[in-house]
Amino acid sequence: MNKSIHGHEVMQMMIDSGRIYTAEQLTEEIQDRFGQDARFHTCSRQDMSAEELIAFLKSKGKFTETDGGFRTDADRICAH
Repeated sequence: MNKSIHGHEVMQMMIDSGRIYTAEQLTEEIQDRFGQDARFHTCSRQDMSAEELIAFLKSKGKFTETDGGFRTDADRICAH
């Protein structure tokens, strides 16, 4: 069984890259970094795919929409 990766790790990866992503680009980068079968969790949800994690983070306002996609900032990562 794969270990579950916290969504904060994905958000930090986005910050470190300095890139703007589409959902498709972010899914591909997540799968490249963490593996095709990786599972993800957050403070309130468990056992998500990369696509489910992206949708969840988006619904929680963790991304800033920009022309051509979205990004995230360090102040969007909760501290608990």
